[in-house]
Amino acid sequence: MTIDSIKNGIVLDHITSGKSMEIYRILELSKLDCSVAIIKNAVSRRGGRKDIIKIDSEIDINLDVLGYIDPGITVNIVRDGQICQKRQLELPERVSGVIKCKNPRCITSIEQELSHVFELSDRENGIYRCVYCETKAEHEI
Repeated sequence: MTIDSIKNGIVLDHITSGKSMEIYRILELSKLDCSVAIIKNAVSRRGGRKDIIKIDSEIDINLDVLGYIDPGITVNIVRDGQICQKRQLELPERVSGVIKCKNPRCITSIEQELSHVFELSDRENGIYRCVYCETKAEHEI
């Protein structure tokens, strides 16, 4: 199989195998007017199998959302066919609009336009807490 290299754009590498479609959906990549390649179950020296997403355009990506979904992702920025910037992601300190608070008494349940905001309270266990009511949300690591 041959997937062309990209001239200018973004390569999301080392995605946990099977998570690429979730990332595609959450980042709304279907709305882009450029080529997007999803490579599933590629062989990885680092972790056995991985997914890769290649975006043939430089777009703004919320790295906090991406880091929350899959903290092991590597984001490569490509310009003129060369990787010019490489970032390793990790769990972000704060996420907004990704996790929904499950506490029915939380202000976010009453105020529908209020954004659901969570802060990382335990990095080792991937535990986030709602900034309004401190309800715990666990991230699957």
